[in-house]
Amino acid sequence: MLETKDLILDKGKLSDWKDMYENVWSRPESARYMFWNLTASEEDAKARMERTIAFQKSHESWTIYEKKSGRAIGFAGVHSPEPGVAEERGICLGPDYFRLGYGEQILRLLIDYAVQQYGARRFFCYARKTNAASRGLIEKLGFSLVREDSEEDSRDGGPCILTVYEKDLVTK
Repeated sequence: MLETKDLILDKGKLSDWKDMYENVWSRPESARYMFWNLTASEEDAKARMERTIAFQKSHESWTIYEKKSGRAIGFAGVHSPEPGVAEERGICLGPDYFRLGYGEQILRLLIDYAVQQYGARRFFCYARKTNAASRGLIEKLGFSLVREDSEEDSRDGGPCILTVYEKDLVTK
């Protein structure tokens, strides 16, 4: 379990399916900049929660809970592709939780986790070029744009520009 002032990041539970469905997976605003499709029904949400739990067992990925409500409101992950390097593997919140400072709390927590768990000296973040809010947060935390990658959007096959940011954690 990881914790910020307002949030807890922990492994998901099957009982989270309804919160995740209502707050995140059925909300176009949450999926807009991600590489996943909306969940269309409560039955699909239950199955998705089962897949999420299985994924989280073998990955450093967590469900995000708001402390004051106790509700599941998103997910986040991090990993280390090589020694001394870490990268976020997605941060997603439900739209009712945008602009509350939660994204900054999560990204700072993931960076601290990477330093402690991996000995990370460099950290990478990714955002779609069209996602001004995420890019602004990343830049606010001192990351530098290192490149733009052309990707294919797995949802519709259309083009997507992914911005790649890096931060040197040794001189932070």
